[in-house]
Amino acid sequence: MAILEFVLQVLLGITSVLLTLLILLHKGRGGGLSDMFGGGMTSAVGSSGLAERNLNRFTIVLALVWFVSIVALGLITKLEVI
Repeated sequence: MAILEFVLQVLLGITSVLLTLLILLHKGRGGGLSDMFGGGMTSAVGSSGLAERNLNRFTIVLALVWFVSIVALGLITKLEVI
């Protein structure tokens, strides 16, 4: 059980960092910090292409892996207490 918990903790750490980077790669949709730094002009001009759709897919899959690893770690922790 300790090995599985260690693997899930490492997976959680890696997916957390990658998820943060992928979210930061998304372009701003206006009205927020992206407009403050000049992102509002480019978001109105650019269109959502193949790269943006693939980035969305990778982000969603990685978020699901992140969520499953958190739930699994919670269940393992709960089972160890009992």
